[in-house]
Amino acid sequence: MKTVAVIDYDMGNLHSVCKGLEFAGVEPIVTDQAKDILDAAAVVLPGVGAFDPAMAHLHKRNLGELLPQVIAQGKPFLGICLGLQILFEKSEEGQSPGLGIFAGTVNRFQAEPDLTIPHMGWNQLHLSQPQHPLWQGLEPEPWLYFVHSFYVAPTHPDLTAATVTHGQQTVTAAIAQDNLMAVQFHPEKSATTGLTILKNFASLF
Repeated sequence: MKTVAVIDYDMGNLHSVCKGLEFAGVEPIVTDQAKDILDAAAVVLPGVGAFDPAMAHLHKRNLGELLPQVIAQGKPFLGICLGLQILFEKSEEGQSPGLGIFAGTVNRFQAEPDLTIPHMGWNQLHLSQPQHPLWQGLEPEPWLYFVHSFYVAPTHPDLTAATVTHGQQTVTAAIAQDNLMAVQFHPEKSATTGLTILKNFASLF
C-alpha cells in the first residue's frame, strides 16, 4: 500500500485526516521525521490554529527547511487549511515569515455588516482550474466545509485553483501548481465530496 507522510507539528486534527486518507486507499504515517517524509510516496501538511505557532513548531522540528526541498523534488504534496497559509510569505495574523514557497500574503477577512468571522460552515467552490485532477468527479460548484478567519492572496492569480465567496469577498480557496496542491477547506470534514478529493490526490502517486 502506498504511504503518505502526514506532518505532525502539533497544529492539526491528524486523526480525521488519517481516516480520510485510509478511506482513499493509502497508508498514512504521522511523523515529523525527515526519513519518513523523504521515503513516503506523498506528503500531507494539515493545520489548525495560528500562523506564528505553526511556523515555530515547524522550525523546531527542522521542517521549515525540509518541506520546501520535498516540494522542489516533485513529491505530491497537499496542504490543508493552515497548511495552505504557511506556504506563503507572511500573514496578517502574525509576525513570523512563512515558508515563502509562493509569493503572496495571508489576509484577514474585512469586516462587513452581518458578516460572520470566522467563515465557518459549508460553502461552494468556484473552480478556477476545473480540469485539475483534484476536482475530478465533483459537481461543478461543490460544497466543502470551511473554518477560517484568514485567506491566502497569491501574487500570481494563475496559482488559484478555486475560489469561495463569503459576504462580498471572493477569495482563494485552493491553489495548485505542478506537484503541489493546497486547500483552505477541510476535505476530511466535507463528507463524500471531501473524500473524493482525497481519493483524487491519492491517484496522483
